[in-house]
Amino acid sequence: MIQVEHLTKCYGDVMAVQDLSFEIDEGHVYGFLGPNGSGKSTTMNIITGCLSATEGRVLIDGHDIFEEPRQAKRLMGYLPEQPPLYLGESPVEYLTFVGRAKGLRGQELKEQVADVMAQTKIEHVGHRRISDLSKGYRQRVGIAQALLGNPKVIILDEPTVGLDPIQILEIRDLIRELGRTHTVIFSSHILSEVQAICDRILIIAHGRLMAFDCPENLERQMLRQNEITLTTQAGPDEVKEVLERLYHITEITFQQKEGGYTQTHFQTSHPQPYEMTRQLFWAFAENDVPLLEMTLKKASLEDVFLELTEAKEPDPQQEENEEVDEA
Repeated sequence: MIQVEHLTKCYGDVMAVQDLSFEIDEGHVYGFLGPNGSGKSTTMNIITGCLSATEGRVLIDGHDIFEEPRQAKRLMGYLPEQPPLYLGESPVEYLTFVGRAKGLRGQELKEQVADVMAQTKIEHVGHRRISDLSKGYRQRVGIAQALLGNPKVIILDEPTVGLDPIQILEIRDLIRELGRTHTVIFSSHILSEVQAICDRILIIAHGRLMAFDCPENLERQMLRQNEITLTTQAGPDEVKEVLERLYHITEITFQQKEGGYTQTHFQTSHPQPYEMTRQLFWAFAENDVPLLEMTLKKASLEDVFLELTEAKEPDPQQEENEEVDEA
């Protein structure tokens, strides 16, 4: 549905997006995740044709956004981070204006305005001034204008910024509902939000694509090991003797507690963490060492996000030297 090929955007000496490439398939909800300043909004503005690219191209269902802008833009509905609302108008007046701008006329225009208002649940505020609406309802009006014209793709840039918790949940439910009939892409820097809604996640940092997969696979591909903490009624030497008979255990540390208890913390690279805990249970049982507590901390999507986005930005000079060395 969407092909982004070697996309690059420079502002003077600052490279906001660096050689970005990915493909979006039809009929899913995609989360565009990254810290503030990572290049999310820049990329979305280029995809929607609101911003030119320094290099690369974007195809929307085969139409180049720069070479065939009218055909490509007809396929997309876009909600910028700051919704382009006319506050002195009512939602009905505003949506009618936007519908006309998108080429809708007559009965088709009336029907589509009514349909998008029903879809976003704003019928009961349809004739109130937009300036009198809460931020949550203004976001709904912004999403409604993106739905006009029945686009295949809905792109939402930070749709829940500034909303209260109840409004955030309502917008999330709306995005899930839209994902049943449209391809939805929305950006956020809130991990839990993306994790709760999306089928697939793109993680971007320093203008580069760091990862692109479903949440489960991203967690599975986590490079950091899982962590296990044990509390036993035994001394460090006795605990160490038991652990030395097992594989996939590294970085063992001990902390002795009052009453003869020992707390042991270590990491495991075992591909099946629950199998590792099973082996630990039986190893201590067979050695007649009381195992009082065992806690497994599995690598999470949050770990993936932090590891990928907190990495230092690549040094272009260093990369250039590495290419020369390889040559």
